[in-house]
Amino acid sequence: KKIELFIKRAFDIIVSLLAIIILSPLLLLISILIKLDSKGPVFFRQIRVGKNGVHFKIIKFRTMVSNAEKKGLQITVGKDPRITRIGHFLRKTKLDELPQLFNVLIGDMSFVGPRPEVPKYVEMYDEYQKIILKIRPGITDLASIEYQNENDLLANCLDPESTYIREIIPRKIELSIEYLRNISVLYDIKLIIRTILAILNG
Repeated sequence: KKIELFIKRAFDIIVSLLAIIILSPLLLLISILIKLDSKGPVFFRQIRVGKNGVHFKIIKFRTMVSNAEKKGLQITVGKDPRITRIGHFLRKTKLDELPQLFNVLIGDMSFVGPRPEVPKYVEMYDEYQKIILKIRPGITDLASIEYQNENDLLANCLDPESTYIREIIPRKIELSIEYLRNISVLYDIKLIIRTILAILNG
């Protein structure tokens, strides 16, 4: 496992650096569109829980109005009125996740791993569930694929946050534990390809 994790980290560094260089024109274009679309910063930063329970700031393109967290839940539901015009497109295409390449490069995250949660929800994990905090969180994983349209799913619930806590979080953790059992660079590549295909199939 140690060798696999070493190779996985080397893969993350090399590929994230190359991706940042290659995608820099796209990153710049998205940044300009965000500034033209609404007032506020280009990036959205939020405290998440990473490897070994260490907190870090995840970086995404801002898709909501400024101070959105003070105007609603920490989860997004359906056609949330806080989402900007360009934000809808970025979320649908997952382009808002691109800045996490910097999180991967500096070691906060990996390309593949359990999606990092906010401290509020991690505090609800039991001791067994906390096993997923033993590795770096990822940009994508099995749960990201299964819950690609999570916002729309929650929109049909009477109590979205309760549904997220009681049903979605436990299922996501199950999938994260399944990933831990099969962790390898080849498996990561397979999940990255599955993620890209899922996005393209929309």
